[in-house]
Amino acid sequence: MILEPNMLIDEMSVLRILDQTLLPNEEVFIDLKTTEEIWEAIRKLRVRGAPAIGIAAGFGAYLAAKNIEADDFDTFHRLWKEKLDYLATSRPTAVNLFYALERMEKCALDNKDKTIPEIKALLKTESENIRLEDIEQNKKISQFGLSLIKDGDTVLTHCNAGPIATSHYGTALGPILLAKELGMDIKVYADETRPLLQGARLTAFELHRAGVDVTLICDNMASIVMKQGKVQACFVGCDRVAMNGDAANKIGTSGVAILAKHYGIPFYVLGPTTTIDRNAKTGNDIKIELRDPEEIKTMWYEKPMAPMGVKTYNPAFDVTDNELITAIVTEKGVVYPPYVENLKKLFE
Repeated sequence: MILEPNMLIDEMSVLRILDQTLLPNEEVFIDLKTTEEIWEAIRKLRVRGAPAIGIAAGFGAYLAAKNIEADDFDTFHRLWKEKLDYLATSRPTAVNLFYALERMEKCALDNKDKTIPEIKALLKTESENIRLEDIEQNKKISQFGLSLIKDGDTVLTHCNAGPIATSHYGTALGPILLAKELGMDIKVYADETRPLLQGARLTAFELHRAGVDVTLICDNMASIVMKQGKVQACFVGCDRVAMNGDAANKIGTSGVAILAKHYGIPFYVLGPTTTIDRNAKTGNDIKIELRDPEEIKTMWYEKPMAPMGVKTYNPAFDVTDNELITAIVTEKGVVYPPYVENLKKLFE
């Protein structure tokens, strides 16, 4: 593990996270004590990556419960549910956020006959289990993903799906970091990933620190390295997968998939089964988050790099059509088309 993505410090009633917005120049851990602070950290991408968001939400739900003073379950649940509903508004696309909050609430509801202190103790255990399960899922995803590449291959990745976006190896970066541990030589082209530069700031940072041979490229350079035969596979993470195999990931992912299809390069989506939304039949059912226009126009510049008043469109994610995806790699194995049938089998 390269960096500790988050940590519950129960005796201090805080969630300690690495502030990803400051990377790669500063490694700063911040303590979050209130629901509002945790909401802001998720919304402002201080903690990001679908699994890490879920872990933070689970810990946040526990801390919210811990701080509620109530003698009966109905009062406790009413006050706590307000906090859960508020956390759920932090980001709309990553399904792990809702999975964690719903799981925490179910834990409380299933034990409503117990005392409030007993329920709080169970919620603490449940929040810890969400993280521990993610660690195991990361390990298995990494092993299955590694089976899809061979020593000497070069992988292209988009955005960031490494240790700081999860709880251990990561998803899309997991096989690469595992390969490094095993002494294999896997090279990486990392798309910078406009407009928030997660590939440049985070993926390149993690891989370089781990000693992986990583080359940073602009997003619009993916085509030329594929055409030149420099890429043998594409690995990307996912924030939500529909039951037909359509996959939402950071904006620009679908373009990478289209290029890979054109050049005959396998395109793999890696993520835990918790990112599969059984209520989403297709990608059309996935809500796409729209973000602040200033992320495009002014965020990274000393002076604005667009005319004042010009309209912008800043979706945080796009949906890659299932026909462009070679396989979806989960902790339960590598899933190939037809996805409608084979994704369903994961839950049987």
